[in-house]
Amino acid sequence: MASAKKTVMLVQVSDAHLRKEEDGALLGMNTRNSLDAVLDLVKTHHGAPDAVIASGDLAQDGSIEAYECFQAKMAQFSCPVYWFNGNHDDREVMAEVASRTDSLTSVQRVGEWQIILLDSLVRGKVYGRLSDHELKILDDALTASPGVPTLVSFHHHPIDIGCRWLDNIGLKNRDALFEIIDRHPQVKVLLWGHIHQEVDTVRNGVRLLASPSTCVQFLPHSDDFAIDTIAPGYRWLKLHADGTVDTGVLRADHIEFQVDYSSKGY
Repeated sequence: MASAKKTVMLVQVSDAHLRKEEDGALLGMNTRNSLDAVLDLVKTHHGAPDAVIASGDLAQDGSIEAYECFQAKMAQFSCPVYWFNGNHDDREVMAEVASRTDSLTSVQRVGEWQIILLDSLVRGKVYGRLSDHELKILDDALTASPGVPTLVSFHHHPIDIGCRWLDNIGLKNRDALFEIIDRHPQVKVLLWGHIHQEVDTVRNGVRLLASPSTCVQFLPHSDDFAIDTIAPGYRWLKLHADGTVDTGVLRADHIEFQVDYSSKGY
C-alpha cells in the first residue's frame, strides 16, 4: 500500500498487443517498438507515478513470451504496475507470468484513493461481460470503503461511443455495472481501454475515460473498422484527495510509425 498523500499520480497504458515474436506487428505496426516509444514518453513526462494501470490486451496472441516481454518493460517503474485481461488475453497464461507479483490484485489502496480492477474477458468472445464474481468484488469493496474516493477500471467500454462496429463489442452487462456504481457515490472515475481512442465524458457525476492504445489507433465515429492516423499514447491521471481528477493524454507524435491503412480488421 502506498503511503497516503494529497495527490496520486497514475499512468494508464492500454492495448499493447504484443506477440511472441520480437518483430510482431498489429496492422503493420511493430507493437514492441511502439510500446517502447510510449514508455519513453512516460519517462520524460511522468517518470515517477504512484501506480501504472495496464488495461488489457497486453498480448495479441496470449503467449507467455508476450507477457514476459510486457513484464520486463514495466520493470523500469519503481511503483506497482497492475494488469487485467482484455479480449485478446489468455487468463491462465497472464496469471502464470504474474504469479509472483501483486499485479493481478483486484482491490488496491493507492494513497487516499481506492483502485478496483475488474476482468471483463469472456473466453472466445470479442465483447466483454463482468461476471457475478467480478460484480461482487466491486460491490463488496465499495460497501467496505464508503468514504474513499474510488477509480474502477476494466477493459471493455461500458457506454456507446458512436462507432457502430466497436459499440457491438463493448461491455454487454453495463446495466448491472451501473446499478452498483449508482449506489456508491464515492466512485469518481471509470477507466477502460479496448477502443484504441480517447473518450472523456461524465455520467451522473462519474468521469468516464477511455484511452489510446500504445500501438494502432481506431478512427472515432466510424461505422465500420477504420484506422486513425494519430500516434500511440497513454493517459495520465492526478487523483486529488477531495475526489477531483485532472487527466490528459500524451502521444508519441514525434515518431513516424508504419501502419497498414488498407487493413479491414485485426
